[in-house]
This record gives sequence, structure tokens and C-alpha cells, in this order.
Amino acid sequence: MTTRQRLFAGAALRALRARRGVRQAQMAAALGISASYLSQLENDERHLTPALADGLRAAFPLDWADLAPAGGDALVASLRDVLADLPGEAVERLARQFPGFAAAFVRLHDEHSQTRLRLDMLDETIGTSLAAGGRLPWEEVRDWFQQANNYVDPLDRAAQALAARIAPDDASPPVAAMVAWLRAQSVTVAWTSGGPMRRFDPARRLLELDGNQPNESGRFQLAWQVAALALSDEIGTIVAQSALQSEAARQLLTIGLGNYAAGALLMPYERFRAAAREVRHDIDRLRLRFHTSFEQCCHRLSTLQRPRARGIPVYFCRVDMAGNVTKRHSATRLQFGRFGGACPLWIVHEAVAIPDRIHVQLAQMPDGIKYVSIAKGLVKPAASYYRPPRRYAVTLGCEATHAAEFVYADGLNLASADAAAQIGASCRICPRDTCDQRAFPPSDKAITVDPARRELVPYRIVG
Repeated sequence: MTTRQRLFAGAALRALRARRGVRQAQMAAALGISASYLSQLENDERHLTPALADGLRAAFPLDWADLAPAGGDALVASLRDVLADLPGEAVERLARQFPGFAAAFVRLHDEHSQTRLRLDMLDETIGTSLAAGGRLPWEEVRDWFQQANNYVDPLDRAAQALAARIAPDDASPPVAAMVAWLRAQSVTVAWTSGGPMRRFDPARRLLELDGNQPNESGRFQLAWQVAALALSDEIGTIVAQSALQSEAARQLLTIGLGNYAAGALLMPYERFRAAAREVRHDIDRLRLRFHTSFEQCCHRLSTLQRPRARGIPVYFCRVDMAGNVTKRHSATRLQFGRFGGACPLWIVHEAVAIPDRIHVQLAQMPDGIKYVSIAKGLVKPAASYYRPPRRYAVTLGCEATHAAEFVYADGLNLASADAAAQIGASCRICPRDTCDQRAFPPSDKAITVDPARRELVPYRIVG
């Protein structure tokens, strides 16, 4: 049996206190130790025990994930990620005493995650009756981003560097700075009335933008063109390595990566992440600071997955008036149903009907995990009476364990067992047998029907 590797974390603890602006006595109280003990830890006179490491993860989850020393046993770290709900000391003891079992367990967990993703894809293929077993091009691209965890490191870092070159003193590159950059590339920008949101003629080096679109949308389209020109090599390399099956999928991925780069240019990673932490993920304050839309800010928060510099794990999706999920990503344990519609109890549906206000919900999934969710209905105006405005809602949420970092959780009773709405991914795969808002039974369970008994749902789920 191998001996435990001692972990000295003095520099990380001092950096954590500096980032949080807390005194030794305050941090010691949060960890349940004396100030003198903390002082010894900060001076590397004592090593960090698993129990104290657990306390740091619980009290400062994001900071400690960034600052924890990178050394240590890789197997222990991997097992701790899998068994996040168990005490760190128990996880470490398991890995030390049964390393073969621990390695096999981590491997099985990874295989299970990949199998679940493949089954989700198969479920959608069957549900949409694609007899050939293939996926539509847009589904290929959506799954590519899902498997990338919605974070593209080389493109994100390149966009951050580009923002620093274009506008080093601004939180987000202003329109004038982006137009000046394009002008230096011999590109003329013209604002038109009507027509496509964005049209670029490479032969004439002319970029036309529809002046009737909202300011945030026009600014995003301008950023897209800047990123497409400046980061064409990075985007081309990623597309070439993507192994997508069809030319249409590769073209859609090119557009999707351009969208990603535009968001990363307007909301540079380090600046945006720091601002989000500062305002506790208040979307309205973020959009005003970065001159972006509510949806753009929510989407950008879902991409903050840089190793050792992550944002809080969130899920994000967009739902239209018919209940179709048109965008989705989850860095949490919540998984969206890939076919059959979203849960009718989810707050996002109410937000579609009542726009321009932020709806807040505490919800619990069938696995017992609670989430704090917000949703907002949005209306994008049209340029003509004969073109109805686009109406949809976006939703953003995090696990309740991160509620202290999420301003929208302040008014919720997180401790109440009855306060959480009991939701599921979709009726087609939800196991709840007492929900009176079911659209249809789960596809993997049998039902019984009793003509002599009628409740809100006319059948009972078996098993």
C-alpha cells in the first residue's frame, strides 16, 4: 500500500484569502480551525489534511478549484471527481487501499458517461425516425459542442488576445474599435436598411450590416466578421479535425465556431469571468458592462469551462413558443431530454408566455439534485408589421450547492423539502409516477389502466 502524499498549500491559501479579501481569523472560522493553525498552513509548517481540503471545497468551491496545488495523486483526484458527495478522506483511503478498484471505478464511470451520451443520440435518432441511423447536420454540430463541453480552448484564448489588441482598455471592444480594425484590413463597413443581418463580399471587401436589428445583435454580427477574418486559421484547423460526416455539418460548425469566437471577443474570458464573480452572476449588470444582450451573457456563462479557471457550472438553453429546445448545454449533472419536449413544470415555459421579467425557480430532478433556475422571455422586434417578432425564452441554472454565487437564489428557501418543483428531463424519460402534468407515459415502463378509477392521469405507471 502506498503512503499518502502530503499536500502543502500555503501559497494557495494566501492567494485565496487575497482574492476573497478576508482575514486569517475569518477564514479560520469558516474552516473550523484556529487562526494560528491557519497561519501554520499558510507558512507550509503543516500539511493540508483531506478534511480541511473538503472544508475549502465546501466554503470556497470556485476559488479552491482554481488555486489548489496541482500536485498530488492523479487517481485520488479522479476518484474525488466521481465521488464528489463523499468525504475526501474516505475517497483518499479507498484509492490508497484499493487502487485497482479505484482505477476500474473511474474508468467505468467515464465509460458510463460516454455510453449515456451515445444512448441519448440513439434515442433521438429513433425518435425522429431517421431510418438510416444518421444524424442531421445541425445535430452533428450540436453534439460536437456538447462533447467539447461547450468550451474551445485555442479559439477562446485567441479571441481573448484579439480583444486585448483591439481594445486593451475596454471591458469589451466597442463598435468603433472593431470598425477601425476592419478598416485596417481594407474592409469597408456599411449599415443598410433591411436585408440579411450580415453579408460580406470578399471580392469587394465590403461588410453590410442591417441597421434595423437591435444594437446588441448588430454588434455581435460585427464581432463575428472580425473573428472570422482574424481567427480563420484557428477555426479552419478545428473544423478539419472535427471528423464531421457531411459538408453541411462542417459549414455549420464553421458558423458555430464564428459565433463562439464572437462571444469570446465581446466578453473576453478572464474579464467576463471576474465580472460575473464580482456581481454574483447578475445578468443585467453583466450585459450593461459588456454591452451585450441577456441571451448573449447567459450563453457566455455556459462556456466558462477553462481548466483551473472555471465559472460556476451552469446549464443554459433556449426554448421557442412551441416548446422546442433550440439551444442547450449543461456543465451540471442536469441532462436535457433530446427528444419529446421539455418538462411542463419547468419555469422556462411560463417565461415564454410572460416576457421581459426574470422568473426564478428552485427545482429538483428525479435523482434528488436541486437546481436554482432563472428564465426570461425575450421578444426580438421585426422590421415590418408583416413579419411577426421572434418570441422565445432563455433559461440559466446552477446546482443549489452554488447558490451563494448566484444572486437569484437570495430569495429562495433552499432548505425546504416542499419548496422545490419536482421536474424531469421530459415525460418520455421521466420516472416520476405521481406527476399530474404528464403528457404521456415514460417509454421504458409499462402502464395499467383501471376504468373504475380516474385520477388526473388516466393510467398508473408500473415499476
